[in-house]
Amino acid sequence: MLKACHERIAAQCATLDKLTAYLPEHGSDAQAQQAARNIMRYFDVAGAHHHADEEQDLFPMLVEVGRRQGQAVDELIASLLGEHRSMEAAWARLRAVLADIAEGKAQLLERAGVDDFISAYASHIAKEERDVLAFAEANLDREQLASLSAVMVARRSAAHQ
Repeated sequence: MLKACHERIAAQCATLDKLTAYLPEHGSDAQAQQAARNIMRYFDVAGAHHHADEEQDLFPMLVEVGRRQGQAVDELIASLLGEHRSMEAAWARLRAVLADIAEGKAQLLERAGVDDFISAYASHIAKEERDVLAFAEANLDREQLASLSAVMVARRSAAHQ
């Protein structure tokens, strides 16, 4: 589920990149407004769930398993948590502009800010897949994986109620 989430994050980042290039020529037209709404919806809801999946469930489980096995993962997890906070702050800045675009107000997305946001997510995803998900797959048993999956599904089900 986490890898699938990463793919959707990358897809939304690609849409954000296209929107940044689209706006100077077309402005906040209907297509731009819809793209902005879609990006906001994804990062406001699914992106928040993804961070919660990791921070509340996966990361604590990995730290515990790492401690039992004598493998230090604390620094890696701390680094990833710091990246989450940084990406959330960058998202808050981007979201403010996207909200204006979604309302049809003429706005341009700052290329440097968008590039930094996309780059930060790409780097973060690569680190998680290389280090965290590989560690999880190698060290969590089926029961732990099933427990994680159930919590993730419940988090998303509760959001739809």
